[in-house]
Amino acid sequence: MSIHSDRKKKITVKSIAKYKGKEKIVMITAYDALFANLFEPQVDMILVGDSLNMSMFGKSDTLSATMDQMIYHTKAVCSGAQSPLIVFDMPFGSYNTKEQALENAIRVYKETNADAIKIEGGANRVEIIEHLTKNGIAVISHIGLMPQFVRGDGGYIVRGKTKEDEEALLKDAKILEQAGAFVILLEGIKSDVAAKITKELSVPTIGIGAGIGCDGQVLVWSDMFGFFEEFKPKFVKRYMEGAKLIREALSEYVSEVKEQKFPSDRFSY
Repeated sequence: MSIHSDRKKKITVKSIAKYKGKEKIVMITAYDALFANLFEPQVDMILVGDSLNMSMFGKSDTLSATMDQMIYHTKAVCSGAQSPLIVFDMPFGSYNTKEQALENAIRVYKETNADAIKIEGGANRVEIIEHLTKNGIAVISHIGLMPQFVRGDGGYIVRGKTKEDEEALLKDAKILEQAGAFVILLEGIKSDVAAKITKELSVPTIGIGAGIGCDGQVLVWSDMFGFFEEFKPKFVKRYMEGAKLIREALSEYVSEVKEQKFPSDRFSY
């Protein structure tokens, strides 16, 4: 039986901790109230990801996403879904220092109903995470392949391919857990390495391109439903061909308007 059989009950930071070793966590991205409301009955967590910069704004990466953008979309998501745990993805440049991070995180909490924030980075973010958690901010840490680092890293690089990198990732994960992160998101990490990290931690892990051994999974909704067609990462399974379905439906609408079949008497007053 599901830990949360009543999907109307609000999922919190404390309830997410109870999933560890008992039930897989289901997380998905959302950027507006319409899709958040569709996802709400079935998912445990919704990430308002800076991925919206690519899928919604047509940018080549996530780096130009702003606090104003993210807050706007988080407000919309929170209007559409109340029961899942809502996570605000801190955009690039919004948490370079612990003071800046706290100022922006406080703004998130004051202006939206988000339950937590997500920050990319390993041991170099420890001071920031400690500062945030001591001031009442719930934090998800994100390690492995980090999209906000893509320019500095020279591309999207899978992590954990060497013993040294495996050890570095495990060290980062443990340090971040000790700093107060309540979930560690593992992206683009070799499956066996992600599974080892998951076993070593007492907090849940959520994987994206990190194999079945994580405590949960997250995907970008426009990727998994086939709306974003620029490219498809190996780890994305398309559960439907959304763009194709929209084009077919739109083509039917266009034809019916041109041929004066729509609106018929049925759709007229």
